[in-house]
Amino acid sequence: MKSTLSPGISLQPTEAKVIKKQPYRKSDAVKYLESLMFEAKRLKYPNFPVKYLSIDKFRDDTANSLTKCIKSFIQVTGGQCERISTTGRPIDRTKTFTDVTGRMRTIGRIEWIPGTATNGSADISATIAGRSVKIEVKIGADTQSKAQLEYQKAIESAGGLYFIAQDFTSFLSWYNLNFSL
Repeated sequence: MKSTLSPGISLQPTEAKVIKKQPYRKSDAVKYLESLMFEAKRLKYPNFPVKYLSIDKFRDDTANSLTKCIKSFIQVTGGQCERISTTGRPIDRTKTFTDVTGRMRTIGRIEWIPGTATNGSADISATIAGRSVKIEVKIGADTQSKAQLEYQKAIESAGGLYFIAQDFTSFLSWYNLNFSL
């Protein structure tokens, strides 16, 4: 289909490429985590009818959801873990006032002050079977920064374990190799 506006100028419809995102498919490892969590809930509430217990849903396709999977798994299998936040905190330096024409004005900005965590800290800090474990979550094309590489070297040279989790299946395989589930 071609339409001509004036001599030498023509419009052609552009072919828009639509990239469909594949629907999320739960891995067997994530399904295993859901069954572990349900069993833990069933044991915690033995007098509660099983048909009324809720099923915790998990996925591992985003950094936050993968972090949640890993934390839940470590805790349900008897380890201790916590998520490490390396962001600083905001300081509101804005001021609101009424100018001479009667309008409300806001000046200033919000500033971020650095956090107290070590540069390059991993996303999850855990103790599993008496071992210090640090887990960095990287999804997709995300890679470690220079500070994270240095942090990894420091942890490993001190005798700790360091793992880069890209999905829950690889984390579960690593866990089984190191802690024999």
